[in-house]
Amino acid sequence: MKKKRFNLSGVAAIIIALLVLIVFVPINLIVSYYDKVYDMTPSGKYTLNEKTVQLLDETSDKHIDVYYLSLLKYFQDAPEYLSLYHTLTQLDERDNITLTCFEPDQDPSLAKMLDPDDILGVSAGDIFVSCDGVTKKIDHNKIFQSSDGVVEYAGEELVAAAIETCTSGSLPTIYFLTGHGEKSINDSFSIYANQLRTNNYDIQELDLESAGAIPENARIIYLAGPQEDITDNELSLLKDYISGGGALSMLIAPCDTEGRFTNIESILTDFGIIMDYNTVVETSASNQYRDRDDLQSESYFRIQYPAATSDYSEDLTTDLNYLIDAGEYSPGITNTRSFTTIPETSFANVDFVEVGPLVRNCEDSDGTYTTKSTSMGGDDITKKEADEELSGVLLDFGYYSYNKSNGAKLIVMGSTDIIDKDAIAPSVNGTQMLLTFTNTWLYDSDISMGIGSKLNSYDSMHFDSASSAQTAMAAIILIPLGLIVIGILVWLKRRHA
Repeated sequence: MKKKRFNLSGVAAIIIALLVLIVFVPINLIVSYYDKVYDMTPSGKYTLNEKTVQLLDETSDKHIDVYYLSLLKYFQDAPEYLSLYHTLTQLDERDNITLTCFEPDQDPSLAKMLDPDDILGVSAGDIFVSCDGVTKKIDHNKIFQSSDGVVEYAGEELVAAAIETCTSGSLPTIYFLTGHGEKSINDSFSIYANQLRTNNYDIQELDLESAGAIPENARIIYLAGPQEDITDNELSLLKDYISGGGALSMLIAPCDTEGRFTNIESILTDFGIIMDYNTVVETSASNQYRDRDDLQSESYFRIQYPAATSDYSEDLTTDLNYLIDAGEYSPGITNTRSFTTIPETSFANVDFVEVGPLVRNCEDSDGTYTTKSTSMGGDDITKKEADEELSGVLLDFGYYSYNKSNGAKLIVMGSTDIIDKDAIAPSVNGTQMLLTFTNTWLYDSDISMGIGSKLNSYDSMHFDSASSAQTAMAAIILIPLGLIVIGILVWLKRRHA
């Protein structure tokens, strides 16, 4: 009689199962207790970037408050937002950072504390970062951004930038120059100033002649509606500021002055721009807009924002043109002068300064230009040019200029009515929005930390034809299926061995 083998497979299976329970159950309990996350995403969506960690280490001596205007429990039902959850919870692990999560409609007093003057705006999902009396808001619409159907997470970049700003002691500051007959940011320009504050800028006035220096925290300097030229001392200070990569925004509206703004022209010349001493109106009724009293006016007229082309490296108009096509803004301007560029053959800085148009007049239905120029201010030379050469031709009412050798930037426009609460009308709100957009180009208040947006990456296969795709799919299916069949046949043959 053949001796029967003793089969240990059943006993072995039981022993292995017990070992699995003994080893893995405690491990799972330990892991659950410590809530340890292993981030396997290529972009590190669930862990803080090393640059963020370095920033947090460098600011560990400062107390930082982070307010998230929602509740963390909502992340349980929204796994696509887990990247924000892990950013916030890892910040909260820091001894010097306090995370407070609340719903603004449930705790209006806390929401009011974050925005006491009702300037920034408070909405569910926003994030506020505060340190040493400096508070910066992160709009909820910026945290997750969609690009070509792919959702990108920008929250860590924005939070790190906010911490960088708040721990530095002040928000980036925009100074409006005074002393030349300009209107005040506390009166005529107050609405626009508050719009800038909404975008996380601090807004101040500056009498540069009296101050004798440009403050170190100046990120953008505005010269809005001067009725007189700047002084020689101010010119020297501004040119030093420009040589260090400063940013200027100049709104030089028409004004009836004796003589020319020689020092202002000197700054414009460095950026390749010539200022015309005129005021421009529209003679064609089809291009005229309505004024503040809802009456059609030759002073309020339709303009265009030239689309970006390969001739220029900067693009400041595409987003606005998209909004205008959607009917959200009106492309108009009022009470404006025109500008032109210095011919390349005469421009000393042509090799490293790029000048591009931002606002220009529109053609009439017959293809002609119907704007009329009338001289205002200046001298005999500028008067002749304005009265005889600048009517019925293509005119530009705004430019950007970028000095690529030192990083200096300039925005110049021929109207201040676009920011004057006593003059602006809905028909010209597109140009005001363009000016608002240009501030981000002049100086981005969000500050790039070099972290970038985080997104998932997916493996993909590309085939030259449908037949090659079908062959690959067949191989993917048939090879595993064949191995399974072979395995079953081997098992059937040896199951009684």
